[in-house]
Amino acid sequence: MPTERTARPVLLTVDDDPSVSRAVARDLRRRYGADYRIMRSESGEEALQAIREVVLRGDQVAAILADYRMPRMNGVDFLEQAMDLVPQARRALVTAYADTNAAIAAINVVDVDHYLLKPWEPPEEKFYPVVDELLEAWQRQGKEPEHKIKILGHPWSAASYEIRDFLARNMVPYRWYNVSDPEGAQLLAAAGTEQSHAPVVITRDGQPLVQPSLLEVANAVGLSTTPQGEFYDVVIIGGGPAGLGAAVYAASEGLKTVVVERAAAGGQAGQSSRIDNYLGFPDGVTGDQLAERARLQAQHFRAELLTARTVVGLEARGPARQVMLDDGSSVLTHAVVLATGVSYRHLDAAGAPELVGRGVYYGSSATQAESCGGDHVIIVGGANSAGQAAVYLSRYADKVTLAVRGGSLQKSMSSYLIEQITSIPNIDVRLNTTVQSCSGEDRLQCVTLVDHVGSQQVHDCGHLFVFIGAAPLTDWLPASLVRDSSGFVVTGPDLTVGGTRPASWDLERDPYLLESSLPGVFVAGDVRSQSVKRVASAVGEGALAVTLVHRYLAEQ
Repeated sequence: MPTERTARPVLLTVDDDPSVSRAVARDLRRRYGADYRIMRSESGEEALQAIREVVLRGDQVAAILADYRMPRMNGVDFLEQAMDLVPQARRALVTAYADTNAAIAAINVVDVDHYLLKPWEPPEEKFYPVVDELLEAWQRQGKEPEHKIKILGHPWSAASYEIRDFLARNMVPYRWYNVSDPEGAQLLAAAGTEQSHAPVVITRDGQPLVQPSLLEVANAVGLSTTPQGEFYDVVIIGGGPAGLGAAVYAASEGLKTVVVERAAAGGQAGQSSRIDNYLGFPDGVTGDQLAERARLQAQHFRAELLTARTVVGLEARGPARQVMLDDGSSVLTHAVVLATGVSYRHLDAAGAPELVGRGVYYGSSATQAESCGGDHVIIVGGANSAGQAAVYLSRYADKVTLAVRGGSLQKSMSSYLIEQITSIPNIDVRLNTTVQSCSGEDRLQCVTLVDHVGSQQVHDCGHLFVFIGAAPLTDWLPASLVRDSSGFVVTGPDLTVGGTRPASWDLERDPYLLESSLPGVFVAGDVRSQSVKRVASAVGEGALAVTLVHRYLAEQ
């Protein structure tokens, strides 16, 4: 019999007579209470609600004993509805002798396993043997309870994909249910909502969240989203390699540190299926593994990490710097490390915007990899991120086409990746090629590629992953903070070309190497103008930024 006390399966009894209900629960508890949780209800409606709550928590209903004669909803009607919620539960109808014929007929209507006549004294002879048989039959099914986060949604829904990708990147285990499948529909019914309201997230304690925001999801799964303090030594904006590198060094050196990340630790690097050229990992490391280790290391030194939060403003407040968050709140800090990284540029192809999350994806391939089985996958881009995705997805897809705008991979991709791609037979590299259009009804179905001479080819394709360009996430910064023509933040000596300091600079000294035109605001990683777009250099810049933060704080 079950021995896990924290998730005991349920034995549910339903009877509208309170005295009988208590007696049945007492008899069940006496014999089965050590291994099963005994629940009782005094109406069918109340019992159905109890079952919904049990299902949403991920617990199991082992058996249901329902009285035949109940007002508003009799036992047969109740069991018929209960079957839709817990089809694996064993069912018994409790009836008086005069209703025996009705009970026997109900066996065919709702597939009742047994019927019980009351009274059943002594229970050792007339009650427990029947319940024993119900429980033995249920145990033979062997279904284990599940307490993971549940996502109920449509497989080709952009909102469903966004939540799945968010949880996967934050290393939160979940189980996915297609609401069109019986099990998904069952959970949707238990949540009391409809397919049109998907996606629905069921928390570990069984609470349904209908069409939640990522912030609501983050709070529900226990991710930190609210600053614990009002004033920090350093606020790090962005949780990619540069931001995490800065967090580890800042926190380990005693600075009160908080990292604000809008999606998940690791940034773009965290989405890499494999990084083979990072120092110290001769066998390679996945982006999410590297990001998770860095996150744990930063938290080990007591850095705060806020997830699903966006910084929308940055201002000087005397010697302090004010960082404004998307909910209207703000924190003050002595110094800021700006490590917001870059985002992939949007694909300039007809039909692509409408199919984002429904076959067209920017970046991350890991979440969708298994669904690519047997499919033709197209990857757009010619840098390392695109090459890593091509190698990874070639294990799942029948064919992978790498569409590269340039005439050579050597200009933008590491040689070790080019060698890997060349050796994989189901990867086809198309140089001088762009995506002209994407089409499909509910999901991506066709992609039209065009080469440099204008020749078009239409490909049946269910998944297209885009890894092109690098757009800095700097539109929210104050106008006084100097950026180059592409939006990357200018730092250090590049701010004083010709011996002229920025108009916003009010210190006697020149800006430090990674310092922006706003004193005390340092920049690390891909968002910095003229930076080297590599994971190792981003981590190094994050560490160097903290050294310069110390120098800046010593001046205050």
